Amino acid sequence: QVQLVESGGGLVQPGGSLRLSCAASGSIFSINAMGWYRQAPGKQRELVAAITKGGSTNYADSVKGRFTISRDNAKNTVYLQMNSLKPEDTAVYYCNAAIVNYSLARGNYWGQGTQVTVSS
Repeated sequence: QVQLVESGGGLVQPGGSLRLSCAASGSIFSINAMGWYRQAPGKQRELVAAITKGGSTNYADSVKGRFTISRDNAKNTVYLQMNSLKPEDTAVYYCNAAIVNYSLARGNYWGQGTQVTVSS
């Protein structure tokens, strides 16, 4: 079994910063792409940023220049550094990972979500 555990959410003032972490554990043979999604109330879940195993990144236009995704393959962990936060960044942030387990079965896994609130 595979589990993704997120941490680092919270309440921050506009212009502030937060760093989210997501650690994968369990029956993991390899992890391919990892990413962060978010879902605001009344809106669909959207991709925020993604990173391949080799380190190539992709960002939503709304966060380019403000957010940075990175990963530590040795720790099976992905990070999202969020700077210059805006009220419209308020959402539940979800970690996602494409994982191959020891049975060589591929699966798409989600974390439980962490709330990020940007407000004065």
